[in-house]
Amino acid sequence: MDSRGNISLEIGIVLIIVLMITGVVLSLSEISTQKIVKESENEHIETLIGQSVNNLINNPGTPQDWEVHEKGIPGLAIVNEENQIIPNSVSYSKLMALSSNYDKYVNKYLFDSKIKTSMELIPYKSSISSVKIGNAEDSNNVHSVNRLVKCDFFKKYVIKDFQNDGKCNRNHDQDSHSCNYFKIFKGNLRTSNYYLLIDDSEKYNLKYFLDTTRLVKEKSWKTLISNRVYLNDEINFYDDTSAVVFIHLDKKDAKAILVSVPKTFDKDKLKYDYFTTNDCEFILKAWY
Repeated sequence: MDSRGNISLEIGIVLIIVLMITGVVLSLSEISTQKIVKESENEHIETLIGQSVNNLINNPGTPQDWEVHEKGIPGLAIVNEENQIIPNSVSYSKLMALSSNYDKYVNKYLFDSKIKTSMELIPYKSSISSVKIGNAEDSNNVHSVNRLVKCDFFKKYVIKDFQNDGKCNRNHDQDSHSCNYFKIFKGNLRTSNYYLLIDDSEKYNLKYFLDTTRLVKEKSWKTLISNRVYLNDEINFYDDTSAVVFIHLDKKDAKAILVSVPKTFDKDKLKYDYFTTNDCEFILKAWY
C-alpha cells in the first residue's frame, strides 16, 4: 500500500472516531436537554401546586359562601363567627363542595386541565377519619405539598360551647358550673335532632340537667355516662310553641357542646371532636 493509501486509511479512521465522538456528544447533549426540561417541568409543577395550596388555605373563595350557591371562585379557608378569615385553615363543607365538582373547580379552574391532582385532609385526632378527594393516582412521578392547617368538620352545627361564658337561670356559681341556654320551636324537633356532646375525658365526671324559663318542678342532676346525649325527649314546651332551654353542667369550662343536626345526620360522626376546631395535615398531590 502506497503513502496515499495509508493517508486515506488514517483519514477514514479519524472520521470514524470523530463521528463516534460526535454521536456520543449529541447523545449526552440530548440526555442533558431532556434532564433540564424534566427538571424545569418539576420545578414548574412544584411552584404551581405550592402557590395553589397557599391560596386555597388562606382564601375562603368568592363569594365567601360559594359552596352554598355552587358557583364562584373556590377557596377553603374558614370564616369564623365574627366573619374573620382564619389563615391556614380548611373548611370541611368547602372541601366537600370541591369534591362534588372536582373537575370543574380544580382540574379546569385551578390547573387548566394540564395536570391531575388529589387532596387529603388528615386530622391529628384519631377519632376523626381522614378525607381524600380528587383523581386516583396513575403515575410514579407524583409531586406533593403538605401544610399544617386548622380544620373544622361539623362545627357549623354547634349552638353552644360550654367552654365559653353563658347565662344561668339558677344562679349557679360559674366558678364551679357551666350553664348556657338556647331558644327552640316545636317545629325544630321535626327536622333536627339536638345532642349534648362531651369529650371522652368528661364521662362519669360530669353531671347535667335541663330546664326552661317556665320552671315547673325542681330537676335532679344526671351523671353523663355517654359522650352523646339525645335531648329532643328532654325538652318540654308545656302549652307553648317555643321554649328557652337552659343546660346546666356541674363543672367549670366543661368540654361539652350543644349541637343541632339534621335527622339524617350520620350518628357515627356524632363525636365531640368532629364539632370542634382541630389540627390537620392538608396534602395536595399532582402529576402529569
